[in-house]
Amino acid sequence: TPEAIISFYALNKIGAISNMIHPLSGENEIKNFVNKANSKTIIVIDVAMAKINNILNDTKIKDVIIVSAADSMPPYLNIAYNATNLHKNILNIFKNITNKNKNKMMRWNEFIKLGKKYTKEIDDDFKGKEVATILYSGGTSGEPKGVELTNLNINALAMQCFELCANLKEKDKVLAIMPIFHGFGLAVSIHSPLYIGMKVILVPDFSPRKFGMLIKKYTPNFIIGVPTLYEALLKTKLRKNDLAHLTCAVSGGDTLTPEFKKEIDDYLHSHGSKASVRSGYGLTESTGACCLNPKQEYRANSIGIPLPDMDFKIMRSGTLEEANPMEEGEICISGPSVMKEYLNNKAETNKVKIKHKDNKIWLHTGDIGCMDEDGFVYFKGRLKRMIVSSGYNIYPNYLEELIRKHEYVDTCSVIGIPHPYKQQVPKVYIVLKDGIKPTNAVKKEIKKYCEENLVKYSWPYEYDYRNSLPKTLVGKVAYRELEKGEK
Repeated sequence: TPEAIISFYALNKIGAISNMIHPLSGENEIKNFVNKANSKTIIVIDVAMAKINNILNDTKIKDVIIVSAADSMPPYLNIAYNATNLHKNILNIFKNITNKNKNKMMRWNEFIKLGKKYTKEIDDDFKGKEVATILYSGGTSGEPKGVELTNLNINALAMQCFELCANLKEKDKVLAIMPIFHGFGLAVSIHSPLYIGMKVILVPDFSPRKFGMLIKKYTPNFIIGVPTLYEALLKTKLRKNDLAHLTCAVSGGDTLTPEFKKEIDDYLHSHGSKASVRSGYGLTESTGACCLNPKQEYRANSIGIPLPDMDFKIMRSGTLEEANPMEEGEICISGPSVMKEYLNNKAETNKVKIKHKDNKIWLHTGDIGCMDEDGFVYFKGRLKRMIVSSGYNIYPNYLEELIRKHEYVDTCSVIGIPHPYKQQVPKVYIVLKDGIKPTNAVKKEIKKYCEENLVKYSWPYEYDYRNSLPKTLVGKVAYRELEKGEK
């Protein structure tokens, strides 16, 4: 929403740090993220207010500023929104807020009016090394960690994107579908285009069915998305020249096969665009992007070349020895968009940010890849267990640890299974404790527990109850065997 973008820049202007949290996170996740960052004020969309009300007394939050999706709508849409059942449900949420909590709350429009009374100078002499925002990532272990990104990180990425997408210019329009609490969304889809002077088309709630309408109505010059977004595009009915305005298309979050890239390119060209989709690579710890295929050349299965001022090298796994060209190893990166550190977690920071013999600090990504003699990088897989669903990273270890804490669960294992649109979704195999039967009531309670404690995109898509799970020779759950059973 516009209020999210306004808040991000306004907080930075006064030297505050924005702590960006997915509004569909579970209550306990929100509480942990708020407390880890020691947040004092929360700006929240009204549909998430029930969660905030439930956790408020367990935090140090002093002020709650409530935004409605209607706040920035034209009058006719505002009226329609307020007349819907959605708005009635929101009103019911507010009825249940305690008086103590109500004293901390203020509507966005009231809050903005207070600013008109402010007459002091704003001291904005901030340095590149200072933290601008905190985003959340599983890192290499899956436990969500706050990634501290500095002013330099975010501005460097904007300059890098401008250099590698030189055909973009002021007043061009970008369709910003990726969310602002995601590095790819905040830094690549929002800040970089605004740095260039482009117009950002915000999409608060993307629906594949409305993709064609968005394109026809707003005629974007630039589309940024994940492979599932381009799958939706291929199913969109457009006329012959409906994409003539499109000059740049970028895909990140997961790899594009040569066959899928050709499908996308053929679709773009047959609908009037001269652009070809350019796949890239990045992670939250690198401000969302660090590698992109150049416009002039594509090499099959490559994630491209490093962005300007970014260095890549491939290290033999578990060592500080550099691999030979096309030899597989761990992808390591160095440069101005690499995060400052993990929030309040020196131990994890020191595991991934390591000084090499060249005296430079290198970020060890936990991803496996190789690099050819010309510097094109190829992604091959991950050292860590991870499910990629619609561009979001989901860590099975984290889900398993949480599900095992339920009083009915003895053990469990989470794997990724194919999905026609999201590519992969989590499936959990559960063994219940002795005496507990997988009745409908038990299943509903475990499902409810997962949905209350996990961010929505990581909710298990399927639940499979078993008497036992396959084990390795050392007694660990053999999740690879479960994966084979799904093929």
